[in-house]
Parts: sequence; C-alpha cells; structure tokens
Amino acid sequence: MTTSVIRQGRARARRAARSSAMDRAARAGFVARGVIYLLVGLLALQVAFQDTGNQADRGGALRQLSGQPFGAFLLWALGAGLAGMAVWRLSEAWFGASGPGGHKAPTRALSAARSAFYAFVAYSVLRFAAGDGSSGSSDRRSQDVTAQALGLPGGRWIVGVAAAGVVGAGVWIAVRAARRTYHEDLRWGAMTRNARRLVDGTGVPGGIARGVVFATAGVFAFQAARDFDPDEAKGMDDTLRTFADSPAGPWLLAAIALGLALFGAFSFAVARWRRT
Repeated sequence: MTTSVIRQGRARARRAARSSAMDRAARAGFVARGVIYLLVGLLALQVAFQDTGNQADRGGALRQLSGQPFGAFLLWALGAGLAGMAVWRLSEAWFGASGPGGHKAPTRALSAARSAFYAFVAYSVLRFAAGDGSSGSSDRRSQDVTAQALGLPGGRWIVGVAAAGVVGAGVWIAVRAARRTYHEDLRWGAMTRNARRLVDGTGVPGGIARGVVFATAGVFAFQAARDFDPDEAKGMDDTLRTFADSPAGPWLLAAIALGLALFGAFSFAVARWRRT
C-alpha cells in the first residue's frame, strides 16, 4: 500500500513537471533572462562610447527597470519569471530533461546547477523589487565572495577550482553556440526560414559573447587565487570594462555588448519556439 502511494505520488509529480503550467514557467524564465541580457548589453554599449556611470550588470539593469513606468510591477514579474526558470530546471534535475540524454546523470547535474543559479538570481531580483537596494555592484560582490573564500582553509585552491569551472563554462557556452547545439531544444521544423535565420543570427553571436564574458571573468578569478588578492576578481561590469582597455579599444566592448543584447533577443526566441 505504501509503495503504491509513493509511486502514485511520483507519477503525479512527474506529470506536474511536464504540465502546461511548468511549460509557461520555463517560457517566462527565458523572457526574464532575455530582458536582463538585453538591458545589460545596452548599458555596456553606453559604457563603450559614452560612459554615463551606469553599471553594465544585473544591478544596473534592475535600476533601469525600476525607473520606468510600472517599474515595480516589471521587477516583480522579472523575479517571478526567473523563479519559474529555477523551478523548471529543478524538475529537469529530478525527473530528467526532454530530448536524448535528458535522463543521464551529467545532464541532471547541469540542470541542478542551473536551478541553483536561477534561484539565486530570482532571489536577488525579488529583494530588489521589495525595496532592498543591497544588490549593489557585481564587482564588489565578486570581491567580497572571493575574499571570504580565500579566508577558508585551502581557500586559494577553492577559488582556483571555481575559477577553472567558470572558464570551462564560458568555453562550453561559446562552443555550443558556435556549433548551434541549441537547435536540439527548439521546434526547428515548425519554424519559417526567416525565423531560423533570426534564431541563428542572435543565438550564435549572442552565445559566443556570453561565453567570452564568463571565461574572462573566470580568468580574473584565477588571478585572484594566484595572487591571493580578492581585488583581482571582477564582476560583469568590470569584466566588460576591461574589453574597452584592450588594443581594440571601445570597439571590442561594443561588439561584446551587442552580442549580449543579441543573446537577450535569442532568449525571447527560445521562449517562443522551445521544445516542450
């Protein structure tokens, strides 16, 4: 009797994980992600050619939203969408993702990591919506977290391994975008030729730019571990600004910024055509 009840409960939970409500939660999450990356990309473009003092990171994007008409509503909606993304990724970790290999342990582990990441982002957005402006600079947060980690036993190794993971994640994101692996997650056959061009025109450069930013931030974290100096760590804002200090000058930052904005548009496309 107990075994039967447990099986029935698991079956109901599995159906809920694949329900239309969960599908809507995932789509809302992709839209929310798209809004953040689009705003960060636009802010980074301003930094490239006319530094207004705005931070080109999630905090800067939230402050931009809060100043718009119905800004409070938009912030709550954004946080709710990201929370939906976290729940959907958690369901993938627990029951397995759709598509080939979705039930394999590495895929489930990746979904669990994504769920934790989006849960943290949703929490920070909802705190900001509730009037807690402590989200602050991503650069300051990165340095504070790095300093705390370096203070632990074996802290240098902890930060070094984490940095290697971030670099690896960035390379993985960029390679998947370049290889157009995201086709597997979309209803490619149901899309028009123009829609496919739109997706590839935003997904490839957008994913590569996102991967470059991740990998670069990981390199700075590795330098912080090597030099035992948390000030070497950089958040998204400082990471983006370093591109402007390269020999290519602001044009490299502008290219990365445009890529991040395109990734925002790609996220909207995923919300529209994702495979359920």
